[in-house]
Order: sequence, then C-alpha cells, then structure tokens
Amino acid sequence: MSVLALLSHGDGVSRSVAALLFAMSVSSWVLILYKAWMLRGGTRGVLRAIAAFWQSSSLAQAEERVRGLDSAALVWPAVRAVQGLAAGAEGATLGASVERGLRLTRALREALHASLRRLQAGQILLATVGATAPFVGLLGTVWGIYRALTAIAGQTGGFTIDKVAGPVGEALIMTAFGLAVAIPAVLAYNVFGRIVGRIEAELEGFAHDLLGMFGETAVAPAAARAVAPLEAGSPARVDGSSGAMPQ
Repeated sequence: MSVLALLSHGDGVSRSVAALLFAMSVSSWVLILYKAWMLRGGTRGVLRAIAAFWQSSSLAQAEERVRGLDSAALVWPAVRAVQGLAAGAEGATLGASVERGLRLTRALREALHASLRRLQAGQILLATVGATAPFVGLLGTVWGIYRALTAIAGQTGGFTIDKVAGPVGEALIMTAFGLAVAIPAVLAYNVFGRIVGRIEAELEGFAHDLLGMFGETAVAPAAARAVAPLEAGSPARVDGSSGAMPQ
C-alpha cells in the first residue's frame, strides 16, 4: 500500500501524525542544508581569516581582507569591534568612559556572542526532531494497531493471522517514518556540533589575542611613572640613604 493510500484509509489522528512528521522532516532538512552551506569551509575558513588578519599591515586592511575571506561572518564581528573601538570617541557615554581594556572586553564579548548565535542556530531544533520523531511515529503505530484490532474484532469468520498482518503492518509504517525523520537530524546534530565546537575554540582564542594586543592601557603608564623619579634626580639607594660615599 502506498503512502497516499495509507493516509486515505486513516482517520484524523493518523493524518495529524503523518503531517507532523512531514513538517519535522522538511524543517530539519532545510536547516541541515542551510548549516551545511554556512559551515562548508569548516574551521579552515576561520583559520584563513584569522591568518589574514595577523598578516595585514593595518586595521583597515585587516578588516577588508577578513571580510573577503570570512563568508560566514564569524571572524569579522571581532575585527569590526576592534576597528570601532579605535575610531570611537572616549567619554561620550557611560560605556565609553571606562578604560580601554574594559571597553574592548565588552565589545569582543558581544561580537563573540553574535558569532556563536549564528553557529548554534538550529541546533536545538535538530536535537528536538531527533529525540521526538521516533515517539511521534510510535504514537501513529499504536493508534493504527488499535484501529486495526478494533476493525478486526467486529468482523465475522474468526480471528486469523491474515486478517491481522495487513492492518498491523500498515500501522508499523508510521514507526519507519519516525525513524526516517529522526536519523538524519541526529547525524547532522552530531556533525555540526563537532564543527561548531572547533570554530568556537578558534574564535575564543582570536578574541583573547585581540584583547591582549589592543587592550593594554595600564602597563605602560605604570612603568613610566616608576622610571620618572630615577631619570629626574640622583639615583637613590635601596635603604633610603643618599648616593654619596662615606668619608
């Protein structure tokens, strides 16, 4: 029996289960194709964009090169955050009144969260479809078996295996539908999760490097204040006495 014939013989419950499984299958496959296109380069695209940034001679050149290599827009938000911090005015708002390191930390955190949201988009849907589709199909199977046994009980001529095998076998197709929907979703969730984890580690390391390079504000002034007294006057001894030799 074909799928259309099975649905035509079913009632509202079986048709609702079939429609729900079809919607879950379509949504999961659309998401799988989208994420496969977005992550087609894997970690290699991210590594190429990061390498292009460090090989650039200026922030403007780095932003242009990263934008050309970063097709998924995962590295570029962090570069744009650094570029915006370098061009922004200090003290204009409460957020800009803090020291440079804190402002850069906040900007990189927001950029990293934006990239991670793009990477993890749809993972919950794939996990939900993979976990619930078999049970939705099982619900259709149980309901189909119940209807089949109820119809057989009202027939005359005795209870034989040939009368049970056909309706019950048709009801079991719903379980196969549920598994056919769940298996691709589970496989895609595991594969994409592994790729997302690698890219996330690279982005976090890149953000840490940017913070260490462009967020230093207090080290140099502190060192200058420590050296200034030695350059202005005579060298002082550790015990606090003057540098004159005893007679």
